[in-house]
Amino acid sequence: MHEDEVEIDEAQVARLIAEQFPRWAGLPVRRVASSGTDNAMFRLGDELCVRMPRRPGTAGQVEKDVRWLPRLAPQLPLALPEPLELGRPGAGFPYTWGVYRWLTGVESAFELLADPIQDTYTLAGFIKALQAIDATDAPLAGSSFGRGAPLAPRDGEVRAALAALAGDGETDTAGALASWEQSLDAAVYDGPPVWIHSDLLPGNLLVDGGRLTAVIDCAGLLAGDPAGDLLPAWALLRGESRQVFRDALGVDEDTWLRGRGWALSIALIGLPYYRDTNPGFVRLCRAILAEVLG
Repeated sequence: MHEDEVEIDEAQVARLIAEQFPRWAGLPVRRVASSGTDNAMFRLGDELCVRMPRRPGTAGQVEKDVRWLPRLAPQLPLALPEPLELGRPGAGFPYTWGVYRWLTGVESAFELLADPIQDTYTLAGFIKALQAIDATDAPLAGSSFGRGAPLAPRDGEVRAALAALAGDGETDTAGALASWEQSLDAAVYDGPPVWIHSDLLPGNLLVDGGRLTAVIDCAGLLAGDPAGDLLPAWALLRGESRQVFRDALGVDEDTWLRGRGWALSIALIGLPYYRDTNPGFVRLCRAILAEVLG
């Protein structure tokens, strides 16, 4: 998916485990099919998984998990990943990597929610609980994805993406530009930075037995504008649940517009970048775009 991506396979992961964590040597290693863009994931036996950064820009994420997730997880109503070991570079792999406990479930979709309204309240409760945690010493917006920071620095990328999508027969570029400019005109957040996950896309929200149970992939965890965690409004929720989500979070108009701008920019920038390499993520981008413009 990326020009600077490092190839990693089951045999290499097995060698790393045998060399650094021999108590797990011999457990079967199986790659996890995923449309995730930053890490390759592997099952390790039945109870563990291994997270391998794909590229230099995503290296160091496991150290962040080790530092923050054990502190945050006990204060939140949905499960977070549980890092067990921090692996070192080796066996031809250049970055640190991690072993985690496997969380059961499948990536979320609106159709999988047995009670969408209840799950909307659950998700809003997670976001409110995360925002309420003391963010002293938290990594600040701008250090990951740029989410949680003002929208204006993304303007060039968004317009370049719109130019790349012009004439493709699928994208309402005029409607997307109008929506984007409306979000750009929203008041910039001037409150204290609060904890946000910043990547609450469906693939990072697990459903088990028809209920939301866990939030994974905390690489973008940081303190910034709370609008950065409104992504599920357009990426996951539909119909009445979107308004329930907004009401449960008490979101004002400017924050809502900034959140919509984040969703729109992620979809627009993702479409040309992943068009030929990640069909799952492209489908998600198309779905987000349809919800925003709808």
